[in-house]
Amino acid sequence: MGKVIYITGMSGTGKSTVLKALASQGYRTIDTDYDDWTLYKEGRHLLDEARLQNLLSSLSADDVLFMCGTVENQGKFYAQFHKVVLFSAPADVIIERIQKRTNNPYGKTPAEQAEILDYLETVEPLLRKGADVEINTQAPLEEIVSRIIKWL
Repeated sequence: MGKVIYITGMSGTGKSTVLKALASQGYRTIDTDYDDWTLYKEGRHLLDEARLQNLLSSLSADDVLFMCGTVENQGKFYAQFHKVVLFSAPADVIIERIQKRTNNPYGKTPAEQAEILDYLETVEPLLRKGADVEINTQAPLEEIVSRIIKWL
């Protein structure tokens, strides 16, 4: 199997932005928020496990793939990923980014922002435990992308 770098973190930490930068350099990327990589089952937001397993099984030893997302069952695949990277940023930075972004409507309402802040307290510590490395995404985009590419 090839090298898969899985980037996770709270909404507004820059996952999609970094994936876009990696794609512009010619790397294969998948943002699990799009193209039916996730599903809702019994009120839970989950990766489509069969689809992801098929993808991972189809990768050759030379393949490189960057994926991002944050869903309940992502940990089932951690052993198959080359690296799991947690993106983090202070709450005020996250809220400011979410208010300014135009590519994703999530986080615009006060209720959604409160949910994100709650996830920072309850979900991010769980993600931290499963990650190989954490990157504070207040660093310049080019620095973050360069750091991630070095793991290949």
